[in-house]
Amino acid sequence: MHEWALAESVVETVKRHLEGRQSPKLKSVTLLFGELQNIDQAIFEQGLDSLLMGDDFGSEVFHVEEEKAAFRCNRCGTQWDLREQRDLGENELEAIHFMPEAAHVYMRCPGCSSPDFRVERGRGVLVKSIVLEEDVIGEEGTKSCAEEASAEDESS
Repeated sequence: MHEWALAESVVETVKRHLEGRQSPKLKSVTLLFGELQNIDQAIFEQGLDSLLMGDDFGSEVFHVEEEKAAFRCNRCGTQWDLREQRDLGENELEAIHFMPEAAHVYMRCPGCSSPDFRVERGRGVLVKSIVLEEDVIGEEGTKSCAEEASAEDESS
């Protein structure tokens, strides 16, 4: 199950981001799942729960956004999304899920019928943001401040 491997990669990325920080409290992690990856979110969350047992944070801090797939023809410049490819069946979508480059075998530009196009968006898994709540001690006592960082670790 590749969802578990993705969960492991995400957890490792977040833990690397936390390394060397003094008492960081993880507030939230936003993940971007590309539509072409077709990730089973329930299985991914089971993987997170299992991997995070005994850690200072749990899967409740993780939030998932889906990035819709978008394509652009290299020949005529037409842009389209996956919903416009009505002739794709379950088997074809599964093949594209495992290898997005396979889209060129199953899809054509709706403008000129060329198989020469690129995937503009909607592939892979991206840790979009990591938000920390850190204690800041000053003259007025302890305060909380949020730090948002963008992690650029993309897995596929």
